[in-house]
Amino acid sequence: MTLHETLKAGIPDAMRAKDEVRLRTIRSLVSAMTNEVVAKKRKPDEFLADDEAIAVIKRAANQRKDSIEQFTAGGRDDLAAPEREELTIIESFLPEQMGREELETIARAKMAELGISEKKDMGRFMGAVMQEVKGRADGNDVKEVVDSLLS
Repeated sequence: MTLHETLKAGIPDAMRAKDEVRLRTIRSLVSAMTNEVVAKKRKPDEFLADDEAIAVIKRAANQRKDSIEQFTAGGRDDLAAPEREELTIIESFLPEQMGREELETIARAKMAELGISEKKDMGRFMGAVMQEVKGRADGNDVKEVVDSLLS
């Protein structure tokens, strides 16, 4: 069962449990996935592959993080609280995130493999590392590690 199918099947469970936050979050994720399917010019009743679904979930998590940051900066903790709850649920569907040490090990190996030693090759280096970690690490974390290795 794909991640998209699992999420869709989770809607009735959340309804039975009367968990409004989980229901709202899962519905928004399923809706975003349906929009992604349509954007890819496929039928709305088709399901996304797991890697496509993870990309949609990451996008939703980043949107929640941005909202939390904006609401907190604006002194609106009452609006930030539901976003935090949703973010917790969304992150439960994402794969385990890689630790900084493991990320550095992968980056050092890629650096040696590609023969990169200068900052001008940062784009190629970032792309190679992101391809290697495939969603198991946040782009900002990868950027920090790449910056530290090239400086």
